[in-house]
Amino acid sequence: MAAPKKGRSASSQSKPGRSLALILIAIVALTGGMFASGHTTPRLGIDLAGGTSITLTAKNEPGQPNAINKTNMDTAVDIMNRRVNGLGVSEAEVQTQGSDNIIVNIPKGTNSEQAREQVGTTAKLYFRPVLALEVQGGAATATPTPSTSTSGSPSPSASETGDKATSTSSASPSTSSSPSASATSQGRPVTDALKADASPTPSTSSTPAASASPSASATADAATAALQAKYEALDCTKAKVRAVTGDGVKPSEPTVACGKDSQGQWQKFVLGPAEVSGTEVEKAQAVFDTQGASGWQVTMDFTSKGSKQFADVTGRLSQNQAPQNEFGIVLDGEVVSNPYVSTSITGGSAQISGSFDQTEAQDLANMLSYGALPLTFQESSVTTVTAALGGEQLHAGLIAGAIGLALVIIYLVVYYRGLSIVAIASLLISAALTYVIMALLGPAIGFALNLPAVCGAIVAIGITADSFIVFFERIRDEIREGRSLRPAVERAWPRARRTILVSDFVSFLAAAVLFIVTVGKVQGFAFTLGLTTLLDVVVVFFFTKPLMTILARKKFFAEGHSWSGLDPQRLGAKPPLRRTRRPSAPVDMKEA
Repeated sequence: MAAPKKGRSASSQSKPGRSLALILIAIVALTGGMFASGHTTPRLGIDLAGGTSITLTAKNEPGQPNAINKTNMDTAVDIMNRRVNGLGVSEAEVQTQGSDNIIVNIPKGTNSEQAREQVGTTAKLYFRPVLALEVQGGAATATPTPSTSTSGSPSPSASETGDKATSTSSASPSTSSSPSASATSQGRPVTDALKADASPTPSTSSTPAASASPSASATADAATAALQAKYEALDCTKAKVRAVTGDGVKPSEPTVACGKDSQGQWQKFVLGPAEVSGTEVEKAQAVFDTQGASGWQVTMDFTSKGSKQFADVTGRLSQNQAPQNEFGIVLDGEVVSNPYVSTSITGGSAQISGSFDQTEAQDLANMLSYGALPLTFQESSVTTVTAALGGEQLHAGLIAGAIGLALVIIYLVVYYRGLSIVAIASLLISAALTYVIMALLGPAIGFALNLPAVCGAIVAIGITADSFIVFFERIRDEIREGRSLRPAVERAWPRARRTILVSDFVSFLAAAVLFIVTVGKVQGFAFTLGLTTLLDVVVVFFFTKPLMTILARKKFFAEGHSWSGLDPQRLGAKPPLRRTRRPSAPVDMKEA
């Protein structure tokens, strides 16, 4: 009988405990993460748990031609769907109703307030230079401000800005200790800031010049005075005031706006005309800085036009003192970030870092990536909806799964006897991994378990059982050939492994194609089927095979007990294979 091969197979044969320990550690770690996150059950889809229904009505901008048509409505549905259901597994539903309404159904357990903010916002984003700012609701102290650098390897000066503090005064750093002192450090912050602004604005004509007519000068003075009055009246600590701050403001005009600093205090800004539009952002994503201390960042790639505009504005702002070396990223009238620069940023890529947590970075990147809606929408109604199928149907689905699992276990016990221990233990490990990962995917990617997904998990029971059966039958074939159990297990594994991988690859490929070409609830079925297929490979390689190796050393299985499922007589085994010796060469015996 041939001895086991040396090398990798011999190592796995002699140390199966390592693989078992690895998968058990993974289960414990994932379970700990599940309890630590506070999400101990999978999120249910809207068909099982109900949720929130939002009705959005499209409206035309005053003075603009009618833009409500099927093309724009379909585009809006696509953008909204990607905002609330980017991976297709959160079970959020977006569909048109009539000619000018869009219905958004969000499952229970989703942050409905956040979804409402994301789904209907027009995402009008501009990069405006900061001319002046003042902290409200607390003492005007120096606070860290997000820095902007080129994507990839930031320049030394840009990297240094991430740890610097920016004064909250309107022109140059000051030591003012109160908002009033900060606001009056220049006398009239709006007027002085507009005069200092390098870009052409009405304030450049506030002083009579040879080329300016008295009427133009008077108009500019009136606009500046109106902006000054608006700035002085702005109280960013009041939500109703903030809500109307950006209404009716044109990109080509200076404005005032509100935003929060890194310590959560409200700031009010004087902002110059928009230098770069958000439509010039080609791609944006949230990334975590693993090589430094910047934490979460938002990386941006600009179009060719936006690259030039961004290089111009950052080059000009880098020559100013705080806060006029900053630019405000203004999203729908609110300053979501005001990073500052120390050098011109060229190359079409930039990073914004210094004040984001993960949620803030991902929200901003999400809005930038998916662009502006082609229409303006008004929230008509928000209602709570009950489950379309409800707990009764979920209960019936779980009963069907339990019956299917029980039938599989009965078959394994009757046909494989002692080997069913390996199969049942592997099914339990696979079920535990599936449950924990589904619970973790809820908060991680918004995965929601709907009824088709439950069906996918039930189908996966059969796929997982197939893998065990292939392995067991290969072992039995080796025993029929006359081999004892331990070498039979090691010889059967390579051939069973190839069959299992091919079978699981076909199942996973089918699930992947189904996920890509379908929409809605079918994607939930495909996602669950693909996930459980991958877990089947993990369980077979790291649990089933090592456990079988260990049991092959036990007397009950090794000697082929009648209840082990590996009785050579019941399997019709041939006589044991034995080594044969080659006949010795004849030796001539000569008489001495």
